[in-house]
Amino acid sequence: MKKIINGRNVAVAIMLFIGSATMAQTTTNNLKTTQTTEMKTYLIEREIPGAGKLTPEQLKSISQTSCSVLKEMGPRIEWIQSYVTGNKIYCIYKAENEELIREHAKKGGFPANVIVEVPSVISPATAKK
Repeated sequence: MKKIINGRNVAVAIMLFIGSATMAQTTTNNLKTTQTTEMKTYLIEREIPGAGKLTPEQLKSISQTSCSVLKEMGPRIEWIQSYVTGNKIYCIYKAENEELIREHAKKGGFPANVIVEVPSVISPATAKK
């Protein structure tokens, strides 16, 4: 019975850790009132033929476009990183909702073929907890 309790404690600790990584951000408007919003993690699949063959200059240009759009959109959406493969780019974003991800893609002029919310993240470190 003691192992089950410890296992539950570990599970609760992991949930608390993951929750703290995606905790709400606090923003203040002009009236000095505070509004709390939850930032969720999303995985975006962008189908871009030949993505893996893009030059460093082309990747820099894409990154600059994305960052310009993000700056315009404000703190409710954040680009974490992307992985470039043969014909796709997989991006990790934090945002209040999926609609912001779609808006970013539209304004940036790049696809967002699949958008999936990521409720949990695990790694080799998870096995050691």
